[in-house]
Formats: sequence, C-alpha cells, structure tokens
Amino acid sequence: MTTTYPLRTIAAHETDAWARMVTTTYGQDWREGGLRNAAVTLDPDRTIAAYEGGEIIGGTSVYGRVLTVPGGITPVAGITLVAVLPTHRRRGILTTMMRKQLTDLHESGGEPVAALNAAESTIYGRFGYGLASYVAELRGDKRFMALRPGTDLGAGTIRLLDRAEARPLLEKVYESVRGAAVGWVDRTEKYWEAHLADGERVRDGGTALRFAVHLEPGGEATGYALYRSKGEFVRVIELAAATRPTYAALWRFLIDLDAHTDLAYDGAVDEPLRHLLADPRAARTTVTDNLWVRLVDVDRALTARRYSAPLDLVLEVQDTFCPWNAGRYRLSADGGTVTYGPTRAGADLRVTAAELGAAYLGGTTLAALAEAGRVEELRPGAVAAASPAFRGAREPFHPSGWAFPAF
Repeated sequence: MTTTYPLRTIAAHETDAWARMVTTTYGQDWREGGLRNAAVTLDPDRTIAAYEGGEIIGGTSVYGRVLTVPGGITPVAGITLVAVLPTHRRRGILTTMMRKQLTDLHESGGEPVAALNAAESTIYGRFGYGLASYVAELRGDKRFMALRPGTDLGAGTIRLLDRAEARPLLEKVYESVRGAAVGWVDRTEKYWEAHLADGERVRDGGTALRFAVHLEPGGEATGYALYRSKGEFVRVIELAAATRPTYAALWRFLIDLDAHTDLAYDGAVDEPLRHLLADPRAARTTVTDNLWVRLVDVDRALTARRYSAPLDLVLEVQDTFCPWNAGRYRLSADGGTVTYGPTRAGADLRVTAAELGAAYLGGTTLAALAEAGRVEELRPGAVAAASPAFRGAREPFHPSGWAFPAF
C-alpha cells in the first residue's frame, strides 16, 4: 500500500517546527543557532511542507530574487532548505515536493528560472537542474602574493568603517556592479541584514566582520571588501569593485594586512587576481560546483537572456519532469531581439532541460556537453554555431557561495 504525504504551505506559527525538521535533517540543533537567518528571510507563503499526521517530515522553500544573466536580468526562484527527515527517506517525498514546486511556479506564471546550491551533486539532475556555474576556492600565502610591478592602483584610498557607516556605501557599490555580473542577485533590506549578520556563531572563532571601503578622491565609493581573521588566516567574505584600479587596490590592502600569513577567498573561476600577481602560483585554487539552474519555463527563460552571436537554432527539447517544456522549438536571436516558439522544422540539437539549464548562464558550454554525450547534434555544425552564442564574456559566479539564496 502506497502512503501519501499531503503537501501545503506552512502557517507562520509553524516556522519553528519546520526549521527544526530542516536542522535535524542536516545534523544541526535549532536551539544552537541552526538556520540563523530563517526568521529574517523565510517566506512562509512560499515554504511547503510534507506532513504525516500533524508532524512536518519534509519541506522546501523559495526565495524570490532577481538574477543577472547574460545581457540582462530575470526573476529567479531561489530554492533552499530542501529536507526530508531521515526516518522518511526513499518514499518519493523529495520528488513529490520538487514536482509541486516547479508545477506551482509554472501554473502561477512565477519565476521562469529556478536555482539552488546542491548539498549533494547527484540529487537534482533528475529534476532537470543543470550545473551552470563553479566557484574557485582560492588559498594563498600572502608572503608570496605581491602584485605585478606597475599595477594601476588608482588615486583612491581605503578606509575601515563601522557597519552603520559602511552599509549604504556597500549597497551602492553592489548595485553598480551586479547588473553586469552574471550570477549575482539583488539584495533587498532583509537579505542585507542576513548577509551582514555577525553573531558569535557566525564568526566560528574569528574576529568580527571588517568593512574596508575604497573611496575615490572626490569621496565616491567604488569598491569594498568584507573580511574577518582567524589565527593565521584572513578570510575574505566578499569583494566588489566597480573599476579595475579599485579591484587591484583592495587586493593589495588585503595582501598587506599584518599578522596573518594566509588568505582565503571563494571567487570566480576566472578571478582576475591570479593575473595581478607577480607569481601566479602564489594563489592556489580548487574548483567546485556553485549554482545549479532549472529552466521552469524554457520559452520565458531563453528569451530573458541575450546571446553573444546571431542564432537560428531548432531545439528538440526533452523534459519528462516538466512536460510543458517538451517539443520542437526555434530559438532565434539577433542583438536585443530573441524569439522562441514551436516549429515543424527539422531539429538541429536534441537536449534535455538540464543541459539548457547548465548552459543558461554562459559558463558550461554546449560543446562540452556534446562531447560528454549529453547534447545530440542532429545537423552537422549546429553545436559549433550554438555553443559560442550561449557563452558570456566572463564565467558566471554567485558571490554568496553556499548561502544562496538567503544572501
């Protein structure tokens, strides 16, 4: 006999019970500070739970954000806090929740794109998510991280400010940068509060958060670095720069900090820092997955971004999890004009929604997916023509790392 577990959005008074379920699943203790930002960022109306009797035994939540994509922005459903109690695994609960979440987004005309960080990289592909961006975990010995001679540091200065003084400057710089930084998301008041939360548990034995702000001679803020130190390490939490000299000046400041020999930062795969160093080997990187992307509505998603070359491509899209996307469609792009619609023409490429999600931010290439046997070329030359058009100028990167989408 098959047991069903009803799903519904949680009521406001169920937030603590829902959070205890999540923290129990992930081996944390709610009373010891698990989900420290849930009270600030969680939206009960977009949080579903699976029930057995009156007990919450699973759940997932959506944070509505705005994501920078190649050539523009699009609303994105940030999927987070996906959990099923260990007592209820392998009963189809996760699949049911994922299907309801995506179906609700489609039927309501919600965000056309969903994105998440995956606790385990083998989980979400079966729901149509593709690996769309990576993060480079950078570690370096600051004693060997001198900048190249002649590096342009500009005429600005760097000041250490307290949180209240720095906050409006951080927001201004972030907004000036994110519009062209693929993978970055908007930050409203509640997300800034979560991002800058700095209690003892957040610090993990490190210092309080430091706010280094770069100011031009006229007083305009053009960059910042958020960091803390712990023992020999300086941990750079976030760095944003509106100009190249500002970027270099912030890194020289961080490298020159006294009393700490090691530096840690999670940045883009093509982080420019390595090219600023006299010795590129002084910065070592380990690459791991960052954002996984799911095209909820392929038509709305593909027309929300722009392409780096003219494109006239017929796609045979396979999508068993979200069947409304399946079919044969023509994708045409020329500058700022993008169209996508059904066609009877012969297909150039056969793809699943997961491969389109992987290529969506312009990082993972259709050519690489084709070499792995995950994109089927039906017309010779179609991959070579389509792959560069999906690419962006820089590698996509989400700066809040595993905190997405709460930050």
